[in-house]
Amino acid sequence: MSADTELCPLSWSRQDPERRLMMPAAHYTRVSSFTTGFLATILTVAVLGGLLLFKDLWISQTIWQRGPVPFAIVFFTCWSLMIIFLKWLKLCLQRRALDFQIVPPTPDFILSPESVSVVQNNILDTAEDPQRFILFNRINIALANLRNLGRVGDVDEILRSQADNDEGSMETSYATLRGFVWAIPVLGFIGTVQGLAEAIGGFGAVLSQSDDLSHVKDALKGVTGGLSVAFETTLQGLVAALIVQLLMTSLKKSEEEFLDRCRAFCTRNVTGKLRLMPFEEPHAE
Repeated sequence: MSADTELCPLSWSRQDPERRLMMPAAHYTRVSSFTTGFLATILTVAVLGGLLLFKDLWISQTIWQRGPVPFAIVFFTCWSLMIIFLKWLKLCLQRRALDFQIVPPTPDFILSPESVSVVQNNILDTAEDPQRFILFNRINIALANLRNLGRVGDVDEILRSQADNDEGSMETSYATLRGFVWAIPVLGFIGTVQGLAEAIGGFGAVLSQSDDLSHVKDALKGVTGGLSVAFETTLQGLVAALIVQLLMTSLKKSEEEFLDRCRAFCTRNVTGKLRLMPFEEPHAE
């Protein structure tokens, strides 16, 4: 019989970072677009407000005096950082499942249809909602098949299939981030093109209105100044995209290592405890 759920050391409903904020939450290490977008909006306002307090700083001027494009770059960067931060918190919660020994470590314990309940009860004693944890959900699916069908030989195949599904889900969870990494530098290029168009347009207007060389020189100064301003947005976009890409790569590597540890855990503690039943022996008559 499982322990009171209030005593469970793991609880997705109480410990998931999105649930703790009382916001919509996604499964496993996935994050809600609404939650991250809302938090990114708050962070963007805080960043822009902070920069506004220091108007003389170069970085403040490049944001507040370069049109709407830098604001979009800041917003998408903040959104990306919130996705990465929440996914990291969710990954930390998922990792905690690996610290619990849910399968009896004694050498004489054999995992069979009759002993499945022992492991399932240990999981219920550990996690309030085990289907929300990658490791426990993977093991529960395999054990349910073993209990219902009694075929030990199918357990390893089910664990492998579920591991592949989890890896595919992990890959798709980075789709939004990859889109932002692509969009942020593109916004920088758009700002550059916009700045170039304004500078060249202003120079063309001076040429059409005056033949005075001094006026043309002044217009050229404006064009060259406009070029430096225009390329600042490209710099912003490239730097922001680089930061997001590096953080995303590091997080993805950590998540892949976690899935590898889950696979090794299942191999050692589930597959390694199985014994073929007599009717499953390859040469049984």
